[in-house]
Amino acid sequence: MPKINNTGKNEIKLIIKKELFEVNFFGHWTAGSAKQGVEELLSNLADYPKIKKLTFSTKKLDSWDSFFMSQLIQIIDFAKTKKITVDIKSLPKGIQGLLALAYSVPERDGARKQKKKTSLIELIGKSLLAAKVELKYLVAFLGDLIQSAFSLIKGTGRFRFVDLMTYIQDCGPGSLPIVSLISFLVGLILAFVGALQLSLFGAQMYLADLVGLGMTREMGALMVGIIMAGRTGASYAAQIGTMNVNSEIDALKTMGFNPMEFLVMPRMLALILVMPLLCLYADFMGMLGGAAVAIGLFDISSTEYWTRTELAVQFKDVLVGLFKASIFGILIAYSGCIRGMQCGRSASAVGDAATSAVVTGIILIVISDSLITIIFNQLGI
Repeated sequence: MPKINNTGKNEIKLIIKKELFEVNFFGHWTAGSAKQGVEELLSNLADYPKIKKLTFSTKKLDSWDSFFMSQLIQIIDFAKTKKITVDIKSLPKGIQGLLALAYSVPERDGARKQKKKTSLIELIGKSLLAAKVELKYLVAFLGDLIQSAFSLIKGTGRFRFVDLMTYIQDCGPGSLPIVSLISFLVGLILAFVGALQLSLFGAQMYLADLVGLGMTREMGALMVGIIMAGRTGASYAAQIGTMNVNSEIDALKTMGFNPMEFLVMPRMLALILVMPLLCLYADFMGMLGGAAVAIGLFDISSTEYWTRTELAVQFKDVLVGLFKASIFGILIAYSGCIRGMQCGRSASAVGDAATSAVVTGIILIVISDSLITIIFNQLGI
């Protein structure tokens, strides 16, 4: 007579009579009181292959709840796999009724998802096919965008001027606080890191050159682009995606409005106009952050700092940054609007579109910045 017990409030006794296996339950079989399950019982069932019938005894069972039912079902299912007949007539009527209810509707074949191993070749193939579909949509969207731009140049494009001013207000003055903070801190960090290295050679006076050129040619436009990709690009994707969910874009098409002209073009024009101005402002705030480090920590006078900045930064350096900022504005608007147009018809799809817009925008910004920098270096600009 094997006994399974762990000094808890519940226990199981197994009584073997020839081909009969009787399971005796004792104590409290509730989720809060039970200290053991039926794992050892199942291992004992596996050790007696000649057992043909399984029965239960609950005379010493004090209390039970859904935990006890789950353990019973686990025993019965295991017994069925071993082709052991299960007799539940000795169980209380309430438990028998719950078991009958549990087994009244059998589990449908295929209801549980089976994990299927995907081979590397299949994974690569699916990725290439998905990339092909994505590239096709990107090129088609770009074509529609260029066509809408020509319509706007010819004066046949239709969008509300008040919408353009609203978008300019949102991505321009509305972005000044975050652009001010990030640009100032970037200039401060750039100056501090550069000063630590320049001080090794006693060349702290060139700190203004480092910060000025770094902000105007690279960091100003790049930081504004990343900020606007996370702020405005996600906003565009969420706005257009919500319109897609509410079938507002379908309504515009029904009324004869081109969504590219009515929704995408004003957003893109707003970013193209605002990004160079934000870039100039970011350049100034970055230089201000560099001045705070140079004047406050390295005993460089304010006159010397700004004089060195004026000598180091040329007008072409500023134009390079402004050109990059304009390109970044186009890419941010493009990524935000295309993800909004691709958005599905659910709330989660809107969130996915906003996330994808930020990721796409940042990737395009970094790639384009690298290409423009390489080209300008080759041209000597």
